[in-house]
Amino acid sequence: MMQALRGVRRLSSSSVIHTVSELSVPVPWGEIRGQVWGPDHGRHVLCLHGWADNCGTFKTLAPLLPKECRYVAMDLPGHGRSSHRPPGSFYSFPLYVMDVHRVIDALQWSKFSIIGHSMGGNIAGMYSALYPEKVEAVILLDSYGFLPTDVKEVPKVMRQGMDGMLHFEKKTEVEERVYTYEKAAQRLLAANPTLSEQSVQILLERGLVQVEGGVKFTRDRRINLKNIMRINLQQSLEMQSRIKASALVVLAEDGFEKIFAEKEQQKLSSALVQGYRDRSHTVVKVPGDHHVHLNDPGRVAPLVSDFLQTTVLSRSDRPTEKQTSKL
Repeated sequence: MMQALRGVRRLSSSSVIHTVSELSVPVPWGEIRGQVWGPDHGRHVLCLHGWADNCGTFKTLAPLLPKECRYVAMDLPGHGRSSHRPPGSFYSFPLYVMDVHRVIDALQWSKFSIIGHSMGGNIAGMYSALYPEKVEAVILLDSYGFLPTDVKEVPKVMRQGMDGMLHFEKKTEVEERVYTYEKAAQRLLAANPTLSEQSVQILLERGLVQVEGGVKFTRDRRINLKNIMRINLQQSLEMQSRIKASALVVLAEDGFEKIFAEKEQQKLSSALVQGYRDRSHTVVKVPGDHHVHLNDPGRVAPLVSDFLQTTVLSRSDRPTEKQTSKL
């Protein structure tokens, strides 16, 4: 079996309430790590977390979802326990899509579904558009699947990203700050005030590393730089039209829409939501904030479960032995 993994390793991890395995996929600059829930023969579901989070964001949700599925949650590069990109490299949606494809190739999945939160939803939307033949269902948690930029803003944002990288590279000698665990928790909560205390602790399980004198955050500081690869609304809608999988968009009433409350951004988001409705996809709103799937998974789990049951698990073309996961 291990020879069949094509470089995918299962690493030991401590037992929690629900059985979880550790994932490691070699990549040219290191490894992509993650966690896995569910049976070996389950229908394949890839889970993609949001910006500055890690795969722990699915820790409370995954155990509430259908037991017939196998959920693989990635730590995206630069996040959690995954390797940082090489020096001089940016973090952008197209590169994250390539990372997803690397993992899918290593797992030897021919068909799978995607659950993406926030930035992970944007990666899921782009992947589903570029590789529609591989995606059975796509579930967006407080995400519109794409993050369009006003075409007039693109040059400014590109320059900001490039200038930011050059400035960062001149300061590489600066050591990352070391915290006590309590101070690190306070910093994460200050940046994400809607997180519950439990959610903070969950994200810090993979978001911190022990060092001399305390702990430091594992995420790459370059994820804070402006993303220089942007698409506008027209390009986003074209991408959206290429998604062949059934889509479920779960929006939080006090979530993304309020975080990015600019009128112009709301116009772009509304156009994407209408695009999903026009294509007979499902769009629902739930009470809660941007991290409702982590803070209060019971509000999200029934919707996701019913959607997976209807669009994936009820289908007769269940995976054969050759189609099951190589993890």
